[in-house]
Amino acid sequence: MAFKTIKRPKISLGERFYLQSILGGLWITIKHLALALAGKSRNKKELAGSGIGVTMQYPEFRWDKHLPPYYRGYPVLVKGEDGRERCVSCQLCEFICPARAITITPGTVKEGDWDKVEKAPKEFEIDMLRCIYCGMCEEACPEQAIFMSQDYLLTPTDRTQSIHNKARLYELGGTRKGLVNKWNQYK
Repeated sequence: MAFKTIKRPKISLGERFYLQSILGGLWITIKHLALALAGKSRNKKELAGSGIGVTMQYPEFRWDKHLPPYYRGYPVLVKGEDGRERCVSCQLCEFICPARAITITPGTVKEGDWDKVEKAPKEFEIDMLRCIYCGMCEEACPEQAIFMSQDYLLTPTDRTQSIHNKARLYELGGTRKGLVNKWNQYK
């Protein structure tokens, strides 16, 4: 079997101690320091800062105005314009959730409520400690019943507050306008 010996290149002393990388990082830090001391740091206007640094002064100023429209907060359930539940307990969101954060117990609908709906969730829970905020539950929902909110302030004080039940999810979600497939008489 033929083989070829490959000689490794010699590493200089500067490369051995990562001098080039260290000096490059220090240069960036010194540049930001000089801009901050001159009061010309980046994002001064957007973050409502004093120009010293690029950190937002959090309790006084928040990201609400700066959030992009594609921001994914935590998942919530929504009701229709007339206050009825949109969720039909199809459990697609539970099956597609990679973190297994959603738990649904299907229930039956009272007789005469809706003609086309056969199920509604008896229990619906989302464990926010397990949720990875991926948005797959929103994409899988055929009835537009679950949405990713624009809220980012979710601070539970204990473990039980981070498990949102059906009532809490509807409270956070509110109502949503638009066509709902299960109430479409032409479907």
